[in-house]
Amino acid sequence: MATRLSPRNSEVNALEQRGYLIGKKIGQGSYATVHLADYVDGTSPKKMRLACKIFDKEKAPRDFLDKFFPRELEILTKIENPHIIQVHSILQRGPRVFIFMRYADNGDLLDFVKRNGVVPEQQSKLWFRQMASGLHYLHGKNIAHRDLKCENILLSRRFNVKLADFGFARFCADNDGRRVLSQTYCGSAAYAAPEVVSGTPYNPKLADVWSLGIILFIMLNASMPFDDSNLRKLLKDQMSRNWVFRSRVRDTVSALAKSIVRHILEPDITLRLTLDRVLGHEWVRTRKEKPGSLGSRLVHSAPPIHPQVSGGGVNMGGSGLAPTGSPPAAARTGITMFKNQENAVQSTGAKSMDATTKDSAGQPPIVVE
Repeated sequence: MATRLSPRNSEVNALEQRGYLIGKKIGQGSYATVHLADYVDGTSPKKMRLACKIFDKEKAPRDFLDKFFPRELEILTKIENPHIIQVHSILQRGPRVFIFMRYADNGDLLDFVKRNGVVPEQQSKLWFRQMASGLHYLHGKNIAHRDLKCENILLSRRFNVKLADFGFARFCADNDGRRVLSQTYCGSAAYAAPEVVSGTPYNPKLADVWSLGIILFIMLNASMPFDDSNLRKLLKDQMSRNWVFRSRVRDTVSALAKSIVRHILEPDITLRLTLDRVLGHEWVRTRKEKPGSLGSRLVHSAPPIHPQVSGGGVNMGGSGLAPTGSPPAAARTGITMFKNQENAVQSTGAKSMDATTKDSAGQPPIVVE
């Protein structure tokens, strides 16, 4: 399977003609692989480090091809924000689609927490603010992510966060601007809102906010708030608000931080904070970095919004935790089709998270039609 999903020699040659050099494989899924890649535009010897996600339509199930994959491609061509993965180009050759995006130099948030443990509160705030800002941009375009989790939060060279993996993303308003509830239940159970776990039609924007709250809890505790090994118990714990901050951080995390987590992990959707209220929360708005701390060494300001923002990357997903200087961005209106060297029609494009933690890579995401 892995060999057949790797780029073929003819594809490698065709990509090289366009300046793309495919490197080693760094991720593997059932019908996609991720490779390191470099891009050279021909005017400079300098290479741009990218990640290339290769999909093979011949190996993907029909519901993925008919629904999820077209949505992902459409959404990727419509978004550009400092806190969202930057797509460099999308190319197609026969049944294979090559998505080139900026490489995440510092991996994902899950790996960061596993390596370093609890994220200092000021750093957690900065990263949470960046995540919420990127999500606010998406929601402003009526796009819901629907699979926010630590594995899909990537860290750029300067440790700014980038939202990634839009495989379950969808538009959540119809052509008349009316809200559309989601009826596909997707994502990772540990991050899924109770209305998603329970299997009822749900507002995907509010479900995204819940997932943000789970990520914030993980950063502040280095653990999951809920055990997702049993969905029935998970839902019961969510609905009864059966979660607590770990004893070793309970006295150091601020009251405001605890407050925003509590108001986001609210099972009653009429009481849960909306994203606008999250961004307006006093904890998010307060900026107070202390010199000399780990937080001050990592905290960075967001880069300006322009077509050449650095960072981003790709994540294949599939891991979890036990509980408690580029060319101008293209117009992005479609996918470039190519065949070897022929001319193409150009378009653009909890318990703890210590080293001994259980890996839930074997658990598939929830997808219930």
